[in-house]
Amino acid sequence: MNETVKLDRALGLWSVVLFGLAYMTPMIVFGTFGALATASQGTTAMAYLIASAAILLTAISYGVMARVYPVAGSSYTYARKSISPSVGFLVGWAVLLDYFFLPMVIWLIGAAYLTSAFPEIPAWIWIVAYIALTSMVNVIGIVFANRVNFILMLVQFAMLAAFVLLAARYVVAANGAGGLASVQPFFKAGVPFSASVAGAAIAAYSFLGFDAVSTLTEETRDARRTMPKAILMTALAGGFIFVLAGYVTQLAHPGFEFASVDAAATEIAKAVGGDLFVTLFLATLVVAQFTSGLAAQASVGRLLYAMGRDNVLPSGFFGRLHPTLHTPVFNLMLVGIVGLLALTMDVTTSTSFINFGAFLAFTAVNVSVIVLYLKGEQQVRPLGVLVGLIIPAVAAVCDVLLLLNLDSNAKLLGLVWLVIGIVYLGYLTQFFRVAPPEMDFAE
Repeated sequence: MNETVKLDRALGLWSVVLFGLAYMTPMIVFGTFGALATASQGTTAMAYLIASAAILLTAISYGVMARVYPVAGSSYTYARKSISPSVGFLVGWAVLLDYFFLPMVIWLIGAAYLTSAFPEIPAWIWIVAYIALTSMVNVIGIVFANRVNFILMLVQFAMLAAFVLLAARYVVAANGAGGLASVQPFFKAGVPFSASVAGAAIAAYSFLGFDAVSTLTEETRDARRTMPKAILMTALAGGFIFVLAGYVTQLAHPGFEFASVDAAATEIAKAVGGDLFVTLFLATLVVAQFTSGLAAQASVGRLLYAMGRDNVLPSGFFGRLHPTLHTPVFNLMLVGIVGLLALTMDVTTSTSFINFGAFLAFTAVNVSVIVLYLKGEQQVRPLGVLVGLIIPAVAAVCDVLLLLNLDSNAKLLGLVWLVIGIVYLGYLTQFFRVAPPEMDFAE
């Protein structure tokens, strides 16, 4: 490994926030609306509000940890340095469950949209095209990827705003201006709060980008100050977008029965905007999947780089940067190859256990803050008992409750993945007789 090659510090605050929003894909609020409305029994806005509260509390902990450890690696690095190397490894392993397979899911969903629009073209062509294009952009470098993200995000925000405005007009036309002030998307007679919580466990999938931005720490200018702000701003912006869009969309379609749960958004889009709007809406969803895949692949590439640099994963492969492009090319290509598994899988199977790793990582980050506070860490202790103890404790409880509300298949597959990680850790540490390799924090 050429240790003189470093990640370029080229990103500012708004670039990082935009990257996080791109990872979350604001349009996903429509792509998953049918499943979320069904799970929450028509209280989509409340489901998003619950998820937003849990994520915002956790985002505070991420901000604290990013200030203490401004390096690539996200929750893996935080748990490793705060709790123990072994716990850090297992958190990193859980995060891999989320990050490593998420690009595949994104590409699969994008291909599904295109296949529905062009049924004469085989799905595998769209999947391969998605993988090839996103891999090429990410290999060229983070600055180029950031510019592409900026353009595509403008398209997403324009369509999202158009959908919300048309849905609001549709509600006013049907129920008058007062129809926009209903509490039904939050509270509905006969719907238990547990249904909204179950919906929140699904809704949290939409927020994954807020923690993904921490993997860009080593490419961010003045990371100790910028990253905490970026993490919180990404979570706040995402929460506002998802709650507002979920609220208005639920008003436009008050129930939770659809001709097709997977195509619920297009059904509502046609009702509020007509045939032309549906065409534009589907086109934007396809673009949104590309934008999200771009950010997801970049994030997992850098997470693998951090683990390879630590020799937790073989450094000769995972810990290398391209000498000219300064990007983890091998890691990005590996993620693209894994994405080819989408050729043999469906959306339901591929997404069933992603949130398990996310909630486990969120919990570990909150625990890391508590551990540092109790140890009297000089950058955490002055924050006080509220930020150093109470908020991360409440956030950890919320994350665990959301994890427990995942479906049984998600929990089972997640536990299997964790057991495999424990076995590999045993091998790596000579059956737990030695500690895993320590992270080298020099860039």
